[in-house]
Amino acid sequence: MPLPPVTSPAVTLLIADDEEVTRSGLRMLLAAQPGITVVGEAADGVEAVERAQSLRPDVVLMDVRMPRRNGIEATRQLLAEAADPPKVVVITTFENDGYVTAALSAGASGFVLKRLPVRQIAEAVRVVAAGEAVLFPAALGRMVAARPLGSAQALPHAALTGREEEVLRLMATGLSNPEIAESLTVSLETVKTHVGNVLTKLGAQNRTHAVVITYESGLVVPGFTG
Repeated sequence: MPLPPVTSPAVTLLIADDEEVTRSGLRMLLAAQPGITVVGEAADGVEAVERAQSLRPDVVLMDVRMPRRNGIEATRQLLAEAADPPKVVVITTFENDGYVTAALSAGASGFVLKRLPVRQIAEAVRVVAAGEAVLFPAALGRMVAARPLGSAQALPHAALTGREEEVLRLMATGLSNPEIAESLTVSLETVKTHVGNVLTKLGAQNRTHAVVITYESGLVVPGFTG
């Protein structure tokens, strides 16, 4: 008798947005997507932190412009205070929202646009839950160029090796670890080691923050494609 297929547990999600219609719509649509369970909602940044700490979701879909505490401060507090913090995906209306780069620097794992089809937002949630980043390199480059945040001075003193710098440039184009491994003709484990070294040397919370620092430093400029 064949064994039943092994299925991964659903990604648990908390949605934080101050607009009730948007929040309810996202909950209804994302709850219908395979592999996602919406465990709660929050109407502002304070509630987002409180509900994330009590519900312990895998991912928080975090709007940036919210009352009481914006998404940037909520992200920073949540990632600093939680023993096992969730991943944070920033959701915004505009690509050039200057708050997004600040949220990424605060530790968010990526961002999505509210106008994207729900299946793409759902995929972003699943990808981030699996430990990867969600980046739109062209949009990120434009945002950083428009509003540098001053964290770039860490890069010149990071003492990256030539290979680590190469991996960082490929990360900045939005490539995943397997894609970087294929591009450089090295093993996936080797890439993971390089990525870990890059994050440590840059003092970055995650690969997305490392990419923000990379753009801000000028190592990669808007429009870079590898």
